[in-house]
Amino acid sequence: MNDLVGHLLLFSLLGVVFLMLPLIAGWFIRPAAPSAEKLAAYECGEPTIGSSYIQFDLRFYVVALLFILFDVEVAFFFPWATIYGGATALMDPRVSAPARAQLSERMLNVAPGSLSPENVITPAAAEILAWTGLADILIFFSILLVAFAYVWKRGDLDWVRSVSSARRVRPVRSSPGSGAPPRLAETVV
Repeated sequence: MNDLVGHLLLFSLLGVVFLMLPLIAGWFIRPAAPSAEKLAAYECGEPTIGSSYIQFDLRFYVVALLFILFDVEVAFFFPWATIYGGATALMDPRVSAPARAQLSERMLNVAPGSLSPENVITPAAAEILAWTGLADILIFFSILLVAFAYVWKRGDLDWVRSVSSARRVRPVRSSPGSGAPPRLAETVV
């Protein structure tokens, strides 16, 4: 128990030292020559104009959220590719018995050398696994395509939306002399 506590304290102390050492070294080494230009706010090479409490364009958030959403979903392709590649390699009947056992252990996630010969994946079982994996990824990819088409149709991928497709409210006048007040109606322009 004392050995564990000692390692934890040593690791924590080294972590603090490695964090503080560059900060303290920079404090002593860097020049101290503040000027108005150096103290000015800096954002992406552009000088600041006006107050920082302005409304930020929402398009940046929408694009960032869509990127994260589709980027994370694409990350699900990597485990699938590993299993699908192993299954297609095991479909080949020319694979030797030791190589088949090694691939089967890797696909079944068991320790090397611990898989019994009757549990090795056969070419027929590998073919079923490969076709099932292909069907699964096609379903997953079609769901991604439907979501992408929905986002595209909705106009979230357009950086500047068309003004002509926006709805405008225009007053519609009743017939003269009817005495009815004018009413508002939505018309698409």
